[in-house]
Amino acid sequence: VQVVSSGWGFGSVSVLSGCAIIVRGQPRGGPPPERQINLSNVRAGALARRATQNQPETKDTPDEPWAFQAREFLRKKMIGKEVCFTVEIKTQQGREYGMVYLGKDSSGENIAESLVAEGLATVRREGIRGTNPEQARLCDLEDQAKAAKKGIWSEGGGAHTIRDLKYSIENPRNFVDSLHQKPVNAIIEHVRDGSVVRALLLPDYYLVTVMLSGVKCPSFKRESDGTETPEPFAAEAKFFTESRLLQRDVQIILESCPNQVILGTILHPNGNITELLLKEGFARCVDWSMAVYTQGAEKLRAAERSAKERKVRIWKDYVAPTANLDQKDRQFVAKVMQVVNADAIVVKLNSGEYKTIHLSSIRPPRIEGENKDKDKRFRPLYDIPYMFEAREFLRKKLIGKKVNVTVDYIRAATTAAETGPVPAFPERTCATVTIGGINIAEALVSKGLATVIRYRQDDDQRSSHYDELLAAEARAIKNGKGLHSKKEVPIHRVADISGETQKAKQFLPFLQRAGRSEAVVEYVFSGSRLKLYMPKETCLITFLLAGIECPRGSRNIPGGVPEPFSEEATLFTKELVLQREVEVEVESMDKAGNFIGWLHIEGVNLSVALVENSLSKVHFTAERSAYYKTLQSAEEVARQRKDKIWANYEEKPTEEVAQVSEEKERVANYRPVYVTEITDGLHFYTQDVETGAQLENLMETMRAEIAAQPPVEGSFTPHRGDYCIAKFADGEWYRARVEKVESPAKVHVFYIDYGNREMVSSVRLAALPPAFSTRNLPPQAIEYTFAFIQVPQDEDARADAVDCVVRDIQNTQCLLNVEYGGATCPHVTLLFSDSKDDVGQGLVKEGLVMVDVRKEKHLQKMVTEYLNSQESAKSARLNIWRYGDFRADDADEFGYRR
Repeated sequence: VQVVSSGWGFGSVSVLSGCAIIVRGQPRGGPPPERQINLSNVRAGALARRATQNQPETKDTPDEPWAFQAREFLRKKMIGKEVCFTVEIKTQQGREYGMVYLGKDSSGENIAESLVAEGLATVRREGIRGTNPEQARLCDLEDQAKAAKKGIWSEGGGAHTIRDLKYSIENPRNFVDSLHQKPVNAIIEHVRDGSVVRALLLPDYYLVTVMLSGVKCPSFKRESDGTETPEPFAAEAKFFTESRLLQRDVQIILESCPNQVILGTILHPNGNITELLLKEGFARCVDWSMAVYTQGAEKLRAAERSAKERKVRIWKDYVAPTANLDQKDRQFVAKVMQVVNADAIVVKLNSGEYKTIHLSSIRPPRIEGENKDKDKRFRPLYDIPYMFEAREFLRKKLIGKKVNVTVDYIRAATTAAETGPVPAFPERTCATVTIGGINIAEALVSKGLATVIRYRQDDDQRSSHYDELLAAEARAIKNGKGLHSKKEVPIHRVADISGETQKAKQFLPFLQRAGRSEAVVEYVFSGSRLKLYMPKETCLITFLLAGIECPRGSRNIPGGVPEPFSEEATLFTKELVLQREVEVEVESMDKAGNFIGWLHIEGVNLSVALVENSLSKVHFTAERSAYYKTLQSAEEVARQRKDKIWANYEEKPTEEVAQVSEEKERVANYRPVYVTEITDGLHFYTQDVETGAQLENLMETMRAEIAAQPPVEGSFTPHRGDYCIAKFADGEWYRARVEKVESPAKVHVFYIDYGNREMVSSVRLAALPPAFSTRNLPPQAIEYTFAFIQVPQDEDARADAVDCVVRDIQNTQCLLNVEYGGATCPHVTLLFSDSKDDVGQGLVKEGLVMVDVRKEKHLQKMVTEYLNSQESAKSARLNIWRYGDFRADDADEFGYRR
C-alpha cells in the first residue's frame, strides 16, 4: 500500500462485511501486500459464520438482519474501484480504524456516510470525546434514515433480509445434473488457488467449491504441520484469478461432478478465466476434466499451446516434442503407399523417400494377455478381432491418395531390456494424418477400430487433437461400435494356399473358369511374384506374372547375388499394385503350388507395364496368350530406348539370320533315360542312364554306412525344405526332401532320386550324411511333361491317359528329347527304346489326349504328324472322341479347351 505522509493510502478493494474492507496496493513484480481497514464510528450487521470444523461445541451463526445487504451495498460500490483511506486509530491488536473514500482523495464519496444514509449501518455515539464534525454529520444522516424508515429502521425487524445459507449439498451430482449446464448467477466469495474458488450461488444461497474444468493451476501444498508450501507460480496464479474474480458478479456453468468435486466454467463479461490462465502460463490442461468442458476444448489447447510457444511462467523451461524438426519435416503432404497393421502407414515423400508414420495417440486392436506364440500359425491381421476391419478401412480410404501429415512427436527407440516382456521398438514418427479435412485416427476411433492411449498428465508426447480422439472414443463406446460392441466378434477364416500344392491343384480349375477374379495385393516379393488375397474365396495365394522374365532378387538365386534391376522392378510393382484392388486371370500353376497368370490394375496389365518400363523381357510362353502382340510391341519400344535391362543391348543382325536358319531345324538329340515315376497330372520323373551307376554306388555306400551306424529314432526334427534320408516301404533308406510338416506323425517327403512322394512319420526320417549330400550328387529324378499334348482337365479322361502311360513306360528305359521349355518343367518327346515309337503320339492315336498346337516353325512337322494321329483317332471315335468332335460348342463343359 502506498501510504502518503499525511496518513492517506489508496488501492483496490475486497469487502469483508458492511464495515470492514481489504485494500491492496499496486502489484510490483508479484502479488501486492494487503491491509484491512475498519470503518470508524459505524457498525453494520455481522455476516453468517460456519461452525468451526472438528469442534462440535461451535454452531453455525446466521446473518444479522441487513448485514448481507450492507456487504452487498459496499461490494457493488467499491469492488475493482480505486479508493483512498486515512487511518485514525490503530489498536494494540493491530486493528486499524479509519475513513474510506471513493477516488483518489477525500473529495470523493465517504463510504461510511453512504452506508448510514441508506440505513445499513448504525453510528456509535457513546465514548466519543469532544465534538467532531464528521461524527456530527454521521448522526444527522442516521436521524434522517430513521425518519425515512430506511433499511435497519424499517418496520418488521428485517427477518426477511437473513439468508438461508447452505454450506453443503446432499447429492452434488444430482444438483449439478438438475441445472442442465445452464449458467447460474453467482458471487465469487473466496479464491483458494488459481483454479479453485468458493462461490455463492444465487438466488438460493448455496456455497459451493468449484474447480475450473479442463485446467489445473499450481497449488499450495499443505504440510503435516499445517503450514502451506506454494508450488512455483501458485501465489501469482491465485492473485491473477483473485484480482479478476474475487467478489465479482459472475455466471457459472456447473458442468460435472465426479467424486463430489464440482467442475465448472466461470463466465465474466471480460472473458473466460480458464482460457486466460492457460494463455498466461498459469495453468496446464487436464485431460480428465477437459472432456466435460463445454466452451470448446480446442480453445483451451490453443491457449496452452501459445503459452508453451512463448515459454511463459510454468512453461519457462518447456521444449516442444518436435522442437528439433525442420518445418518441412513437421508438416508435409505425402502419398500413402502401404497400410501397416491398423495404426501406421508408409508414405512416399516428394523427395521419393519412403517414411513410416504412426498415427498419434491411438492403439490398434490387440489380443489381451494371451500368448500368441503358442500357435505358430497366428496371423495378427486375421486373428486379432477388428484388426482386418481397421486395416481395410485405412486401405480403402488412403492407398494411393495424398494426405496431410502433421508430426506431433517422435517416440524414441526402446530396447528389450527397458520394456521387459514387451518387444523393443525402433524410433517412431507419430503424426496426425488428415485427408479432405478428416482426421484419420479420429475416424478409426469413432468406428471402434482403435482405442485412445492414456498418458501421464505431464506427458506431452501426444496427438495435437487428443481431445477430439477422446470424444470420438466416448461416442464409439456409447454407440457400441467395433471393439466396444457386445455383438459376436467377426471371424476371418482365411486359407493360405500359397505353397500348398495339393490345395492349389484343387483350386486351379475353379480360378481358371472364373476368368477375371477380384484380388487385393497383400505383399510384393519381387517384380513378378506377389501374394494376393482373394476376397470372394477368402484365401491367400502366391501369384506369378505370366509372359515375362523379370530380374530375380537375391532370395531366388543360389549364392544370393540379385540380378541387375531386380530391386527397381520390385519397387515398380509395389508402387503400382501394393494393397490395391486388382483383377487377375489365372492360366496355370507351377509345381510349387504358385498360380501363373495376368494381373490388371485400372486397365493396366502389369506384365506389359514391366516390359514397357524396361524392367522385364517377354518370355516365349507369352506366344500363346492374347497379350503377346502388346507385349512384343512394348518390348520393341523399350529395346529402342536402351535403358535399364536393355542398356547394353546391341542389335546383331548377322547372328539373327543364323538363328533363323537354326530355328528351322528341330534338334533331335535323344538320350537314354529310366522312367521312375508318373504323376496324376501326366508329368513324369526320369533318371539319366549315364549317371545311373553313380547313383547305385552312392546308395550302396550310404546304406552300408547307415547299417554300421543306425540313426537314433526321433533324433531328427523335420522342417520344410530340409534334405534328409527316409525309410521307404521296402525297408531301405533313400535320399529325400521334406515338402511339408503337418505334425510329427505326418511329414510329406519327396524322394529326390526317384520322383515319388509319400507321407511318413518323422521316426522314419534321419539326417542326410554329408558325404551323400546333393553337392556330391545332384538329385537324380528330373521332372518332364509330354510335348505337343494337352493334359485333359476332366479327371476320368486324365486318369485313363495316366494309367496307359504307367502301363507302358513306368520303370522302363526310354529315349528322351527336349522339344521346348515350360513354366514348371521342359516339354519332351519320349520313344520306346525297342520299337522307337513316340509314346506321346501313341496317346494321341489312342484318342486319350488332344494335341497342343505349337506355333514355332521348326516344330510344324511334328505338330502335323500329331494332328494326323488325332484325326485318325477322331474318325475311329476312340476314347475322348467317342461322342464325335465335342470341342466346338461345349468344350468348357467337358473340361477341354481347344
